[in-house]
Amino acid sequence: MRDVLYLEAIEQAEALLKPQRVEVLRQLAEPRTCSEVAERLGQTPQRVYYHVKRLVEAGLVDQVAERKVRGISEGIYQAGARSYWLSPRLVGRIGDLRRARDELSLGYLLDLMEEVQADIAALDRDAPELPSIGLSGEIRVRPEHRQRFLSELQGLLQDLFTRYGGSEGDAFKLAVACYPTSPDDRRGDDDDRPAER
Repeated sequence: MRDVLYLEAIEQAEALLKPQRVEVLRQLAEPRTCSEVAERLGQTPQRVYYHVKRLVEAGLVDQVAERKVRGISEGIYQAGARSYWLSPRLVGRIGDLRRARDELSLGYLLDLMEEVQADIAALDRDAPELPSIGLSGEIRVRPEHRQRFLSELQGLLQDLFTRYGGSEGDAFKLAVACYPTSPDDRRGDDDDRPAER
């Protein structure tokens, strides 16, 4: 079972985005038969099989084994991944992205996040070593210091790119996003330590 399955085909999204199928998929975190899933969900095995068949066709569930019960073959199924990511490309672009970039720079951030998501999904999860780091934190900047903060951040990153930007060695991609938090996400003023993940 993979950690992440990145869905770029509309058929996969359509197969997944049905509440009953999501429930069936959750039950298949462990290998189970349709009868076992049906019993857990209080549904008929035929109904569960219908959903499992659609999930298998979409490449979201795998048949991992088969067993005979009273002379009848019964498939044992398991979810193909622990989590599923839907590519933003499934919806596509609406409107003039260049204008959004010029006005707010949010269009560029959305493109960057989409690129990071696709890159991470494409990594070989079976590789013995995947050196990576993820940090997340909150920085509070007064309006009069905002430009200085952004200039310092840009300078620090440019220094890293210059120092490590040669043509030898392992290639790493670095993406940094700086954006205001929504009012619902803001913590109290007494907590000024950055949250790292």
